Amino acid sequence: MKKPVLTIAGSDSSGGAGIQADIKTMTLNGVYAMSVITALTAQNTLGVSGILDIDSDFVKKQIDAVFTDIFPEAVKIGMLSSKEIIAVIADSLKKYGAKNIVVDPVMVSTSGSKLLKDDAIDSMCNKLFPLAIVITPNIPEASILSGIEINTKEDMIKATQIIRDKYKCCVLCKGGHSTNDANDLLYDGENFYWFEGRRINNSNTHGTGCTLSSAIASNLAKGYPLNKSIEIAKEYISNAMNEMLDLGHGRGPLDHGYFIK
Repeated sequence: MKKPVLTIAGSDSSGGAGIQADIKTMTLNGVYAMSVITALTAQNTLGVSGILDIDSDFVKKQIDAVFTDIFPEAVKIGMLSSKEIIAVIADSLKKYGAKNIVVDPVMVSTSGSKLLKDDAIDSMCNKLFPLAIVITPNIPEASILSGIEINTKEDMIKATQIIRDKYKCCVLCKGGHSTNDANDLLYDGENFYWFEGRRINNSNTHGTGCTLSSAIASNLAKGYPLNKSIEIAKEYISNAMNEMLDLGHGRGPLDHGYFIK
């Protein structure tokens, strides 16, 4: 039987990121995808032209509807637009005893723009991170969370230690923003694990963070340990990028169904 997995995130009308990318990733990684939508966005490969936040009470109703019927084996959390929505999600996940929570702290856009206000960042860190089995910041986000500039592997090590010590969750620092490699670093509080990635010459990277975190959650739901879940997820995303799908006039999406011909 397929394992059910829940994504809590915003939508992407162009289908490359957010809820749409999560559902594609989960389905193609062999689990049953469910969703709670936190925001509607009008966006494409060129950027975001509008955001409509979902009322926090309705976010709660969506979570209740899922957990009281089809209990998820893992939960991926992506774009969260306000501290009110963050509080509702944290309270609901604690209420239902949700497991295998993967938080992708969507704080900084690909162009480097800060997407969350400081009070919402504080709320996410203090209310959601302690519930997570792992958080998956990219280098700009890990820099904000740790308070240090990250330019080297040694900086990544120091940043993950700071974040782990503060929020008590495993930290996967994604190295895709590094100019030298695409290696990611996992710190679980005791050990460091490097996951080597292929540097693929493909500028179409829209939705890579959503895709990786959703793949990790899918693998956790299927019973893989965290290390193996990350390893499989990185291979999936590398293959999806390597297909060289080229859609739109900006930074295009991945080919989530690369193996379907």
